[in-house]
Amino acid sequence: MSEEHTILQQVAAARENLQAADRLIESCMPFIRGETAKFLKRPPIDGQDDEISIAMIAFYEAIGSYSRLRGAFFPYAATLIRHRLIDYSRKEKRHKTVLSLETPADEDRTIGDTLESEKNHQEEFVTRDATKAEIAELSEQMRMFGVDLSDVADNSPKQRRTLQACRKALECALQNKRLLEDFLHSRKLPISALSAASGVERKTLERHRKYMIALLLIHTNGYEMIRGHIKQVLQGGVKA
Repeated sequence: MSEEHTILQQVAAARENLQAADRLIESCMPFIRGETAKFLKRPPIDGQDDEISIAMIAFYEAIGSYSRLRGAFFPYAATLIRHRLIDYSRKEKRHKTVLSLETPADEDRTIGDTLESEKNHQEEFVTRDATKAEIAELSEQMRMFGVDLSDVADNSPKQRRTLQACRKALECALQNKRLLEDFLHSRKLPISALSAASGVERKTLERHRKYMIALLLIHTNGYEMIRGHIKQVLQGGVKA
């Protein structure tokens, strides 16, 4: 029995039984600690770093929200852990001491001004770091489908009408479980089935096949940073 099939069985059992969930989390602690260490850029310290608890909660959340449509379980869990740690880091920075924020730090700025500047810098760093990790992970997954980032850039719609057609096909695919399963299993865009289900012309899907593959992978595997950027693009930004 393959390792992936075994973990899927364990995840299914963990959904139904708390003891099974506890056993799965316990057996996966090296993975959870490893993902926490990637975020902290050092090994987490028990009893000192709350991040390890946040990561455990995120892993449990991944058990409850996982489906085969999201791809392999561990990459999905890793993405969810990273996002929860980012959220926690941002909240912690917002709740740091605010005592004497109006105290002058220099001639022109208060302590509050310097803290705000530092907070913005740290949040920007965390967001940038998380986005880089997402891009690296997405690139690896895209290679399994015969697509790379340069292909997507070259294959993106240049006209608003075409962009809207691709968005329509994407929304249709995300609501069609069988179509998504076919896509993930075959690692090919089911152009005929997608064209028939969405009403988008086959030649449009063929022309932008690699772009559509990337969109489907992004929207089914928890890439929140990249998905936010894609959402902005889909709302406009191309020629009419």
